[in-house]
Amino acid sequence: MPSELLRFNLQLFAEEKTEEATPHRREEARRKGQVARSADLNAAVGMAAMFLLLLMVWPDIISQKSRVMVWFFSGTISNPLALGDLQYIFNTTVMVYLKMMGPVFLVALAAGLAVNYAQVGFLISAEPVKFKLSHLDPVQGFKRIISKRALVEIVKTCCKVAIVGVISYMIVKSGFARLLFLSEMGLYQGLQTAATLVFHVAFGAIGVFFLVAVLDLLFQRREHRERLKMSKQEVKEEYKQMEGDPLIRSKIREKQKQLAAKRMIASVPEAAVVITNPTHLAVALKYAEKEMAAPVVVAKGAGDIALRIAEVARSHQVPVVENKPIAQFLYKNVEIDQEIPPELYQAVAEILAMLYKIKK
Repeated sequence: MPSELLRFNLQLFAEEKTEEATPHRREEARRKGQVARSADLNAAVGMAAMFLLLLMVWPDIISQKSRVMVWFFSGTISNPLALGDLQYIFNTTVMVYLKMMGPVFLVALAAGLAVNYAQVGFLISAEPVKFKLSHLDPVQGFKRIISKRALVEIVKTCCKVAIVGVISYMIVKSGFARLLFLSEMGLYQGLQTAATLVFHVAFGAIGVFFLVAVLDLLFQRREHRERLKMSKQEVKEEYKQMEGDPLIRSKIREKQKQLAAKRMIASVPEAAVVITNPTHLAVALKYAEKEMAAPVVVAKGAGDIALRIAEVARSHQVPVVENKPIAQFLYKNVEIDQEIPPELYQAVAEILAMLYKIKK
């Protein structure tokens, strides 16, 4: 019983996710849309851009709103209102509103897209919206509801609401006296006073949102890194999948060596001479006086391959010459399809001249 318990505990330890995610694991998660990003940062930057633009163009907006209100209350509309009047008022109000606020919303949208690109780069993934039967599993759904991420979202939302509420209360309280005199102000001055108070509340809330967004971004990145961590066994399995099983790799290398040996052997009949050591090494040299500047190694081998090269050479009437120093030098220093080095020109030339003399 103790040994079984020990073995079970060791298995748990082996599956513990203690290793940082590999580049392949991170890339795979990115393709599935699993990235570290803070939606609160997008919202905070969008709100900040929107209210900064509003602050710059607010005098013009107040002027337009004043003209609309004067037009509306000037008596140009029939009283009582007819159905055509309501349609006209609605169309005019929508057009004025879009003209005033359309650029503001576009700037907020562009700012949100820019900060999202800064967080995760360009990423399009349909994986998060794919239908999966696991999403219908009530057990998994309950786990998501009571997960650490859901708890953090609840706490974060409560903190934002509470802090923004406190800040808004303090700002409105400090300017409440001015609000009591709105009825005594002119239309433009009243709108300006109300707008100033709204801007104070908005920028106070934006400050809170930025603080929460930065903390949320740090949390999301840490949570994403922890979620992608791997166990030692997972790292090994991924390495096997990426690089291939060692046994399979060895078989592939062996097959490649066999194919390379066959190609070399097939080049031996074209050789001008085979230089041996005499049985341990063999190097086949090809030379065409009008086509090559120097002899080229077309085949070389040791052991059984050397014997095979010499055997094929003899069967095709290719001269086999024993010269240990030249064979050893060529085998160690010259690769297949490479010319011999200049320091061997004289020695190889003497061998070829001797062979040509014997042939003649």
